[in-house]
Amino acid sequence: MSPENTSDPKNAALSMTERFGAREADGIVRCDACPVLCRIRPGKSGACGRYSNSEGELTRTDPLVLVQKTLEDGDTMIPFNDGASEWDGNLIRNETFVTAIGSGTTYPDYKPAPFIVSTDYKGLDTVTVVSEGIFSYCGVKIKIDTDKHLGHETSAVYCKGERVGHVTTGEYGSQMLSLGGVNHLTGGSKKEGRITCETLLALCNRGAVELTIDGGSSVIVEAGKAPIIDGVKEQRMRVGCGSATIGIFAQQWHGHVDDVIVVDEHITGVLSEHQAGKCLNIPPSGIKVNGRRSTPGRYFNVANPGLGWGGTDIVDPLSIIKDIDQNVARPGQTLLLTTTTGEESSFFTLNNDYQLVQTEMPAEISKVVNRIGENCEPSLCSVIFIGGAGGSLRAGVTENPVKLTRSVKQSLTRVSMGGSPVYIWPGGGITIMVDVTRMPTNSFGYVPTPAIVAPIEFTLPKDLYQELGGHMDYIVSLGSVMEQFGEDARKDNWIPANPWPLEKQ
Repeated sequence: MSPENTSDPKNAALSMTERFGAREADGIVRCDACPVLCRIRPGKSGACGRYSNSEGELTRTDPLVLVQKTLEDGDTMIPFNDGASEWDGNLIRNETFVTAIGSGTTYPDYKPAPFIVSTDYKGLDTVTVVSEGIFSYCGVKIKIDTDKHLGHETSAVYCKGERVGHVTTGEYGSQMLSLGGVNHLTGGSKKEGRITCETLLALCNRGAVELTIDGGSSVIVEAGKAPIIDGVKEQRMRVGCGSATIGIFAQQWHGHVDDVIVVDEHITGVLSEHQAGKCLNIPPSGIKVNGRRSTPGRYFNVANPGLGWGGTDIVDPLSIIKDIDQNVARPGQTLLLTTTTGEESSFFTLNNDYQLVQTEMPAEISKVVNRIGENCEPSLCSVIFIGGAGGSLRAGVTENPVKLTRSVKQSLTRVSMGGSPVYIWPGGGITIMVDVTRMPTNSFGYVPTPAIVAPIEFTLPKDLYQELGGHMDYIVSLGSVMEQFGEDARKDNWIPANPWPLEKQ
């Protein structure tokens, strides 16, 4: 898709063919949308597959993506003079947001962004600057909901034999990975950079990727789906640590079992020693567990990390028992051993020889174990793209980039990616994070430098845009964009969970 030439560049954006695509001999077109500078022969595509030579013109192969929202009678009224279309008298109509997906890039960034779109929204004259950014400084953070041990912190993460990231600090109920970044993309071998770029691209576009962790597990990650760890699909995110599980369910166990041990790699809980047990006047059971005692009823390092009970290497739950004090314990007392997901559980009775013997679990105890599982959320993988939208990318927006940065930090300029909300990190620059499942499908691309291509939009009042030194001569109306590209554009429905990009927050 390539826009037609405009007759008056002072009032409308220059076409992509006027900005890019120098014609050479034999019908070859040079693509300068990234530093590779592909020389594309007629009918062929460049190395990234995003641009082709169509009859001697540099042409974007993917369609521009428009996000549309249908507003019904009763919603806040929208002015009908937004330039997108004439009102046809219907009380049901579409609102349209031009995303950067398929818009093209501005490299080298002395050029204005591919689209600078003016929209009259609820009486406010707004401008949205639309561009696909080339991100060398980018990566993904992956949250994997599981109590299984995937690998030690800082362990290397590999894809197809190449190191692409590392295990980072675990969070409550989840293991965390950090992949990509400029050092993996450009600081290692060519193969490492290529595989890292492929991995990031697949993950950001919600594809499944198999990762292996040094000294740990193999895990298949796909945004919004359950992880598959060493061939086993995870089902549940733990309800809490072992101590928290004791606190949640102590009252429900009280009177039905003499003691409960909740096995957990991080903090194993023992009901009779725990503050919750003390408050319920549960007497000591005399059963001692391995590990380092923290506060009463809370134990660290009860076993090595692994894929067994509660993220430990335990297969036999009784191996956690260190000792039974016969001066305190009494034959006939009962013990429940369970985990923070309830997926593993066993019930024991102490015999006359002070040995724990597995017996049938009473219905009341089974009911509470099932409730642990009921309170566990589904195990999912979350993929968060993070990138620095600094450098020369901002030159496509304004002649004075620092003003753009400051307006973003002051929340005067809204940043979105594919029309989806982003989190802006504090501090210098424009460092953004976005949940890829809240973006339109196939929002990301790549260039073989290697780097990730991601959509980014800056929306702000038109008068502020002028104050920032914006490229005012290249502003086009939403109506002209729809007229020129609407027929060929891909139209995605707005995701209701997302704020409307033009709505004042």
